[in-house]
Amino acid sequence: MTGTPDTAAPLVLAHDISGSGPLLVLIHGITENRAAWDPIDLTTDFEVLRVDVRGHGESPVEEPFDPLTLAADVHATVEAIRPGAVPIIVGHSMGGIIATAYGSRYPVRAVINVDQALALGDMQAQVKKMEPLLKSPLFPVLVGQVFRSMRGVLPAEQNTRLKKLRRPRREVVLGVWAPMLTQTPEELAKTVDETVAIPDDVPYLVIAGLDPGAEYVEWLRGRVPSVTYEVWEKTHYPHLVEPERFVARVKGFATASGE
Repeated sequence: MTGTPDTAAPLVLAHDISGSGPLLVLIHGITENRAAWDPIDLTTDFEVLRVDVRGHGESPVEEPFDPLTLAADVHATVEAIRPGAVPIIVGHSMGGIIATAYGSRYPVRAVINVDQALALGDMQAQVKKMEPLLKSPLFPVLVGQVFRSMRGVLPAEQNTRLKKLRRPRREVVLGVWAPMLTQTPEELAKTVDETVAIPDDVPYLVIAGLDPGAEYVEWLRGRVPSVTYEVWEKTHYPHLVEPERFVARVKGFATASGE
């Protein structure tokens, strides 16, 4: 998440694709992989492309890990599979930042961000406090604590499933969080502005579980006027707590967006 990604060669990511209909891309969260989406079946209404983000799953571990580079990887994968396709992009957690960056740079039908706040300046002090532990042998313990703090009402079976598929890589986590660790507040604000440059005519849905509050929503509306903001169950994984509701909401939002 540092620097300008234009010099990084985009990767065609490890992926799977199934279903029929408009192309819809699913992007997972940090330390996870495309299997995180297993309980979500959108294949009846969409051709669903699930990717392993750079540094995750079966995709290569290659720097850099800034959001525009990660979005470029997703776009390269879309172009390799369905040249010229204009997809719906859905991202959870880190994937929500990547989905937003994709919508800021490439043609999309709509963007859906699942529980990822984009005001990274608000997170900067917290992440900097964790830096010594991130770089210590306690890194796996810290990652586990972070996920436990966000579990909320996630059912035990889903929590166990996610724990088994997570593969924390220190260099990837540090790379994804690099702007908050290395940039000044002014530099980080510029990074955020580049990432959250959604065109006014692109439908943008946020499904929040851990709601950052009214002040954040006001901040987001000032940058993405098209945003629809919803608060669901109190967890970082609202889509896994209510998968049927999530599938119906994605379908409804896509239909309202012109699908």
